[in-house]
Amino acid sequence: MKIYLDDIRRPPKNWIWIKYPSKIIELLKTGKVKELSLDHDLGDDEGIGTGYDVLLWIEKEVYTNNFTPPKVIKVHSANISARIKMELAIKSIRRGENKG
Repeated sequence: MKIYLDDIRRPPKNWIWIKYPSKIIELLKTGKVKELSLDHDLGDDEGIGTGYDVLLWIEKEVYTNNFTPPKVIKVHSANISARIKMELAIKSIRRGENKG
């Protein structure tokens, strides 16, 4: 399953469009998500959360519960500072994944 988190931009062909981080976390728990592309800013005025929240959840699960993250995790956010923070989280996830 390929998941695309964004509140405005439509996903590429063959990707599932999700607008809420909590829904992505539900799908991640199934172990069926193989690719993940994340935006950061999701109209957070309503407390929706961000793509970074998804990465924090994955990172915690990798380090505390031996969670297997998606094979591919990408960031497509236009928010440059958030993109850098998210890419650092992905690097941490990969380090945790390879710790064993």
